[in-house]
Amino acid sequence: MANHKSAVKRNKQNAVRRARNTHIRSTMRNLVKQVRKAVTAGEKDAARDTLKKVIPYIDKTATKGVIHKVTASRKIARLTKLVNTLD
Repeated sequence: MANHKSAVKRNKQNAVRRARNTHIRSTMRNLVKQVRKAVTAGEKDAARDTLKKVIPYIDKTATKGVIHKVTASRKIARLTKLVNTLD
């Protein structure tokens, strides 16, 4: 339990940030799942369109500090490689 005014404020800020980070992370994961699902189904166009949406979102996630920039780069590289296997 927070005993100081500053600690109470810090707890509120942490709760807001945690909620925002959770939303950003889960949205990113859902978009990644959509790409993988399209690749599994063999839908080239759907996979490429979704990949075009996913790449900027992953970059934004890294910029906001939700995931590390190297993790973002690795995810983008692996997804791109996966989509390119459909050719």
